[in-house]
Amino acid sequence: MSTLLSPLWIQDLIQAYGLWVLFAVVMLESTGVPMPGETALVTAAVYAGATHHISIAWVIVVAAAAAIAGDNCGYLIGRIFGLPLVERHGGRLGLNAARLKVGQYLFLRHGGKIVFFGRFVAFLRTFAAVLAGVNRMHWSHFLAMNALGAMCWATLFGGGAYLFGDQVHRVAGPLSLGLLVMAAAGVGAGIVFFRHHEQALEARAEAALAAAGAARRR
Repeated sequence: MSTLLSPLWIQDLIQAYGLWVLFAVVMLESTGVPMPGETALVTAAVYAGATHHISIAWVIVVAAAAAIAGDNCGYLIGRIFGLPLVERHGGRLGLNAARLKVGQYLFLRHGGKIVFFGRFVAFLRTFAAVLAGVNRMHWSHFLAMNALGAMCWATLFGGGAYLFGDQVHRVAGPLSLGLLVMAAAGVGAGIVFFRHHEQALEARAEAALAAAGAARRR
């Protein structure tokens, strides 16, 4: 499987089918399917810089558009199918109604940061949009932060790969791993914090969601 997902294999597909390959890989990853979206972006940009057969501007535009489209699909999947499943079966995993409200509250307060920075972290890049949908993050806010994150990600990694070539492959992997470790540490710290302040967070979530619901009804 690792051979099939290698940069060389992706480059061969791009040579044969063009930037449709980049669009498909990035969109599928953003929808929630584990795919090497970052590798595809860097490979396409390196190929653009080495051969000039494709424009780096189009590489960045296609990657950003695919990320935005895929994330919105993931958001809809989480919103339409994810929440009912979690509400029905979440109790088996300890996700009762109060804890679901805490998740919605956290996305109400910090969803923009999660969506934006999640674009740069491997695991979150795949599942942040689905989680935003499950936790009912407001779509307009999600779209704005998603689009901003997608454009910054495509420009940073695509532009960097175009300018510095294969060196970016050596940097992008450790950088993504480091960000993933930091995200995992943050999640661990969040779990510890939640366990010590669960009742207070549940009360805040109940009040914040009630206020948000009242504001929407006005």
